[in-house]
Amino acid sequence: MDDSKRHLVQFLEKEIRTYKALARFLEKKGIEERAKVGSRKVLMSPTYYKDRMNEAKGLVNEIRKSN
Repeated sequence: MDDSKRHLVQFLEKEIRTYKALARFLEKKGIEERAKVGSRKVLMSPTYYKDRMNEAKGLVNEIRKSN
């Protein structure tokens, strides 16, 4: 894997850890709130971060398979 892809994988793995921590925190606190993202409001909940985590894991797998 070249250097740029290695940096990308490291970044995504850090993001996955962040999403996992946020999802756990929101689950424990039972927090669901609305946040403005662009021109629309979205519900920020544990499932939001779990979805982002799954997307990041998919990207990491694709990058690793491309070599």
